[in-house]
Amino acid sequence: MIESQAALMRRELWEHRSIYITPAVVALLVCLLSLTGQVSISGIEHVDTGLIGLSNMPDNVRGAAISGIMIGMSVTFVIALRVLTIFYSLDALYAERKDRSILFWRSMPCTDAETVLSKLLVALLVIPLVTFVVIVATHLVVLLINSAWLVARGANPWQLIWSVAPFFDNWTATLIFLLASSAWLSPYMAWFLFVSAFAKRSPFLVAFLPIAVLPLFEKILIGSSVLWEAFVIRAVNVLDMPLFTGLEHVKELVEDGEGYHELADANLSLLSFIDPGNFLSSPDMWAGLIVCALFTTAAIYVRRYRDDS
Repeated sequence: MIESQAALMRRELWEHRSIYITPAVVALLVCLLSLTGQVSISGIEHVDTGLIGLSNMPDNVRGAAISGIMIGMSVTFVIALRVLTIFYSLDALYAERKDRSILFWRSMPCTDAETVLSKLLVALLVIPLVTFVVIVATHLVVLLINSAWLVARGANPWQLIWSVAPFFDNWTATLIFLLASSAWLSPYMAWFLFVSAFAKRSPFLVAFLPIAVLPLFEKILIGSSVLWEAFVIRAVNVLDMPLFTGLEHVKELVEDGEGYHELADANLSLLSFIDPGNFLSSPDMWAGLIVCALFTTAAIYVRRYRDDS
């Protein structure tokens, strides 16, 4: 079972090169923007004075600033990850029917359940892990670009960057967030796979039309917003999932003028805002996994019995 799943997931990587090309392109753009920014800022007056001020900053303040830069880069990848996952899930079972390759894969010694499960695992596990690896590489490359610029200005990059950069804190928090948000959004990915299994054309429209229309009808006809909260709020407000704790205090600090200084002085760790135990014990998370399992089972059934003649 494990060997067959590994082989099926390698197949997905072969057939869907966007899984690693998309984050690679985003990484290239981020690195080019960083390089362009360094070239542009070199022409600004008083840069050397600013470097002196940066050198005199406490380590925790510089560490907080670098952490903010790393988070900003990671957010770009997370957005690309969500778009990539949606389009991959909608295309995973639809494409093999469209190009008739499903007839070949059905002749192979793998069941429909194994095939659909491999595609779900790619969407929920492989794509986030590939993205995480690219995020780490991008962080290092961008910091190397900044280090080269600092050396050219006569500054010490080890003192200003590498000795204070919170690598473990950022990378661990990023990995936990990527995997937890995949589990949190798993009902949508399974729904997209289900749509991909039966849609004759335009799977994107078939998938998103109910998500947009049903909450509207519920609001107009019944006056409630249960579907709106289940469909839209869960997907949009990912930061409200039960993985995080203490974010309200951070928002209050940032809203006032001295918020960033207070955050730096507090020497807060990103991991201090993450509570995996609370996430794993959340009824909402397990309810989402149950819905994911139901839609995955439906996708397996449709793939097995759908007439593709």
